[in-house]
Amino acid sequence: MIDFDGAVFDLDGTIADSHYVWKKVDCDFFGKRGRRVPLNYNQEIGSMSFRDAAIFTKEKYGFSESADEIMKEWYSMAIEEYTFNVKPKPFAGEYIEYIKNHGVKTALCTASPKELFEPFLRNNQMFSSFDVFVSGTDVLRDKGFPDIYLLAADKLGVSPEKCIVFEDILKAVFGARAAGMRIIGVFEGAVSHEERKKIKKEADGFIYDFSMESLEKAGKNLI
Repeated sequence: MIDFDGAVFDLDGTIADSHYVWKKVDCDFFGKRGRRVPLNYNQEIGSMSFRDAAIFTKEKYGFSESADEIMKEWYSMAIEEYTFNVKPKPFAGEYIEYIKNHGVKTALCTASPKELFEPFLRNNQMFSSFDVFVSGTDVLRDKGFPDIYLLAADKLGVSPEKCIVFEDILKAVFGARAAGMRIIGVFEGAVSHEERKKIKKEADGFIYDFSMESLEKAGKNLI
C-alpha cells in the first residue's frame, strides 16, 4: 500500500528517455569546435542547472562564447528533439497517473529548463500529471544539494519525510537524501555499471522500469 504523500520525479533518464539527446548535443557542440566530448563530461554536468553547466563548460574548456551563447546553441539543438521525438520511459506516465489516482501529489524536479521539459510533457500528454514543476533555475545549487527537493516539497505542501524521490544519478540520490526524503533509483542505460551499483547501495530501492512487476518487486510500498 502506498505510504507517501508526495512523489518527486526527475526528468532525464528517469521518466524521459532523453539521454541520447544530450549525447547528440554534446557531440555536435564539441565537434563543431574540432574536439571530442571530454571523458566523464556527462557525469560532471549531470546534476547541474542548464546555466551552471554552460558556465562550467565555458570555464573548464576555454570557449570564447558566453554562457548565454552556449545555452542558446544547446537550446536550438535540443528543443526540437524534446518537442517531437523524446518519449517517456516504459510505463512512467501510467505510474504517475496511478499514484495521482491514489491521492499522491506529484512534482517534476529537473535540472532542465521549462523550454525543454514542457514541450516533452505536452507532446506525451503528461503535463497535467504533475501538480508542481521545479527546475534548476529555481535554486542556487545543483541536485547534489537538497535545495531543489526541499522547494518541491514546499510547493507540494508535503513534509520531506513524506515524499519519495525517483532519480537515476548518484549525485541526485545524495541530494534527495540530504533533504530527508526516501529515494528510489531508476535504471538508466547511460549510467555506468559502477555508478549504478552505488545507486542501488545508497537508495532505498531500485526499479528497472515503472511496470507494476518491477515496482512490486522493489517493494517499498510503491503501489
